[in-house]
Amino acid sequence: MKDLIQGMLVAAIEALQAEGRLTIETPVIPQVTRTKDKAHGDFASNIPMVLAKFVQLSPRELAQLIIENTSASDLIEKIEIAGPGFINFYLNSDVQRSVLETIETQGEAYGRSNVGLGQRLQVEFVSANPTGPLHVGHGRGAAYGATLANLLSAVGYEVSREYYVNDAGRQMEILATSVWLRYLELSGEELVFPANGYKGDYVWDIAASLHREHGNSLSHRVQTVFEGVTPDITQGGDKELHIDALIARAKELLTNHYQLVFDLALHTILGDIRNDLEGFAVTYDEWFSESDLMGAGAVENMLKRLEDAGHVYQHEGAKWFRSSAFGDEKDRVLVRENGQTTYFASDIAYHANKLERGFVQIIDIWGADHHGYVPRVRAALQALGYAPERLSVLLVQFANLYRQGEKQQMSTRSGEFVTLRELRKEVGKDAARFFYVMRRCEQHLDFDIDLAKSESADNPVYYVQYAHARVCSIFHQLEQKSLSYEPKNSDLTLLTESHEQDLIVSLVRYPEVLHSAAINREPHQLATYLRELANYLHTYYNAHQFIVEETLLRNARLRLVSATRQVLRNGLILLDVSAPEKM
Repeated sequence: MKDLIQGMLVAAIEALQAEGRLTIETPVIPQVTRTKDKAHGDFASNIPMVLAKFVQLSPRELAQLIIENTSASDLIEKIEIAGPGFINFYLNSDVQRSVLETIETQGEAYGRSNVGLGQRLQVEFVSANPTGPLHVGHGRGAAYGATLANLLSAVGYEVSREYYVNDAGRQMEILATSVWLRYLELSGEELVFPANGYKGDYVWDIAASLHREHGNSLSHRVQTVFEGVTPDITQGGDKELHIDALIARAKELLTNHYQLVFDLALHTILGDIRNDLEGFAVTYDEWFSESDLMGAGAVENMLKRLEDAGHVYQHEGAKWFRSSAFGDEKDRVLVRENGQTTYFASDIAYHANKLERGFVQIIDIWGADHHGYVPRVRAALQALGYAPERLSVLLVQFANLYRQGEKQQMSTRSGEFVTLRELRKEVGKDAARFFYVMRRCEQHLDFDIDLAKSESADNPVYYVQYAHARVCSIFHQLEQKSLSYEPKNSDLTLLTESHEQDLIVSLVRYPEVLHSAAINREPHQLATYLRELANYLHTYYNAHQFIVEETLLRNARLRLVSATRQVLRNGLILLDVSAPEKM
């Protein structure tokens, strides 16, 4: 409806321009918003006040000209000027009520559109290093990314969901070495575990699997393992140099078996991550391996392209990218002095690979702590000849989990964290998915686990699901009374109560909400809308009887609540939250 009114205003302004009565050099996109007070109509635009400064007319005079040149529409009952120059639009009540028939006809398709015109988008999200289980902080990125992908698909985009598996970096080598050291302990060796190793119970579990499979055949005396190794921080040394030396020693002593330990750690944790995400209703079209990217020579090819274009220079033995020439705050290292490429180099190659796969837009969903990383990636893409705006980065604040008022820790390295699996088992998939998308992604989220488990109106997901179940109960009561639901044997003009009008207007809004939530990348708009729709339903339920004696009124009210149930279900499906029939 907003698009229709906006189009009507644009057509009127263009007609005035063609007549020479309005001269504006730049294209005009009128802003159209829903009114908060029904006395001011259903929609309003401030376009006369925006344009008045460009013409020799007052806003009200210009508003009158625009109205006079606005084509009539059966959807609009009347148009009025209000205040200093607002244009208010009042919708036709009969047309609004027709939304019930539209919902009945379209069912699950109601609200969906072809705005995206089949354009190929890629959404990459979570992509946590496979060095440990997913914790509740990762859960927010998972819920946000999956819901955003659903929304974009709902408005016509062809969406590919991708997980980037960082399986070729130093963190994986730290994990593999941590597993081997725990394996040595299971083989009877006593050692001081490195401060920078991974300490979670999951490391013990992987080490136990390794020991069951190979016994002590991969074991070495602890004196041999630690001989000549740089002291750890607990011994007055350097924890980074210490763990790097242990990685090198593991490779030296295990030779070909090092890859066996590495692969066991990778595949065990990656398998757990896949299972966790599937249990969270998060699936991917592509699991993209960093090691495959490097094995295909993509990093070397990218470096050559940047070098050939003159964007790389050498300094103190390292190769640097001139990212400051493209808006970054400083230049960035691509190849260290020891010849090893940086994470940044791999990321450039990965993003170039994405664009080469034909996506018109790539959307990355990162943790908020990566905000400083955005300018350098865009700079690299621009240096490679890509339009930087083809990369959209959405930053998600990690959620803070509270149980009984106490904040829970979420450090992967220390092993002291609450896993996504534990959260899902405790509060359920539905509550977790809904809670994670209730606020803008860039806002902090305090996840109250006690509220998420409660069965009360204060729990937003319970409140929405209960609205759906309530409508189901109405139709169950209808069956118990041996009455039938006949939508065609109804008179929608009887829906005159204020609660009924609120529900109808809310149902009309759903396609607009879906469009806005997708285009603005704001899933919380849908969650907020569902809570409002549920509130209208509960208020209506508490104020009126539905199974009344008068057939035409009964069927009209049943059509209204049936349409409400359908829209609640449609929205919950996009959030990957169930719509129960009983609660």
